Amino acid sequence: MHIAAENRMSTLAILSLLFATAAVFGLVSARWLRLPVTIGTMLLTVLISAALTLAAARVPAIHHWAASLMQQIDFESLILRGLLPLLLFAGAFLLDIEQLAREKLTVFLLSVVGTTLCFLLVAALMHLLSAGKLPWMECLIFGALISPTDPIAVLEMLRRIGVSPQIQAQLAGDSLFNDGIGAVLFITMLEVAHGHAPTPWHVAWLLVAKAGGAVIVGVAAAYLTSLLMRMLDSYQIDILFTVSLAFGGYIMADMLHLSAPLEAVVAGIALRVFNRHLPADRIAHQEIGQFWGVIDEIQNCVLFVLLGLEIMAIPLDAAGTRAGLSAIVTVNFVRLAAVALLLVVVRLCQPGRKSSLFVLTWGGLRGGLSIALALSVPAAFGRSWILGATYLVVVFSIVIQGGSMDWILRSRKAPRLAA
Repeated sequence: MHIAAENRMSTLAILSLLFATAAVFGLVSARWLRLPVTIGTMLLTVLISAALTLAAARVPAIHHWAASLMQQIDFESLILRGLLPLLLFAGAFLLDIEQLAREKLTVFLLSVVGTTLCFLLVAALMHLLSAGKLPWMECLIFGALISPTDPIAVLEMLRRIGVSPQIQAQLAGDSLFNDGIGAVLFITMLEVAHGHAPTPWHVAWLLVAKAGGAVIVGVAAAYLTSLLMRMLDSYQIDILFTVSLAFGGYIMADMLHLSAPLEAVVAGIALRVFNRHLPADRIAHQEIGQFWGVIDEIQNCVLFVLLGLEIMAIPLDAAGTRAGLSAIVTVNFVRLAAVALLLVVVRLCQPGRKSSLFVLTWGGLRGGLSIALALSVPAAFGRSWILGATYLVVVFSIVIQGGSMDWILRSRKAPRLAA
């Protein structure tokens, strides 16, 4: 649909509308709905967007304006190259790295082994449930993009309710690292689909090269940034250097065709490690932490508004709806099976290690990365059904799973979950 030049909104106007919507919906969520701001914001946005879509016949002017606005937003670029670098860097930078180090085995198994298992099992089940109607290659692409979890909205509830730091570290570490692993799998599957990686050894090499290269770039960029931050005692300059690292490292990894999400996570953690023993008169630890905490919360609200609005930009046909309903069951069942298996391995290797099958399964939400990757799938590789199915899984994940976590955790009492 062509949009007349005079009807186009400026970038500043669109950003102003997004921030205003996030602020108003956040107020309603916190004051009246008593939901976490991110979850309530997305729920309200989805409901408003669905109402506008249903009211298209009665109030076409409003729906036309909203649909035109959605066409002016490049969701894939805004999420993948705008919000995601800062979100991943902030999440990694704000992690309790001491607790993360204690949970390294669990985090490794969940993020690397678990994501790979979910990728393969989701692809296999989607192919089987469709009775072969969904091609294997398309199912593998879908499995790769839907396997990474995004528990940002749930982490706030876990902290508030009092779930143990061990489980928080496991869920946060898993989500941050599996974003990078999932992106590597997705890029590799697209290359396989294009015929660039015909052998299993080539596929394995692509995975190792993209992940390993991202780690090297992230550590090197963080080390250089740490050296520069030590040269001057100024929290403003320190913050500017961290923002430069978040964007610059991500862009560098993307240009080198490495896993940019994994680079952002590694850079955030590495910078904390390099700076943690420096005195406060050399590095503005408190100011930097406060800055990234605020950036993380604001960006998440805007991201969830974008995800809610996207219902007007994604065509949901019958095939996409059927695939989405199957995927909701498949993704959660596979996550449950994979987490249960890996927790058995953890307890065999580390007897007495505390965890929670429920929190790690039901709290493994899907979010912005999955949507952004789905938007980048070429039309020839099942983009239509993959996009529709991904959106339904994300909405169910955030609204139903995330929205129910607070009530379930309170009713079951957090200490019992940590047992």
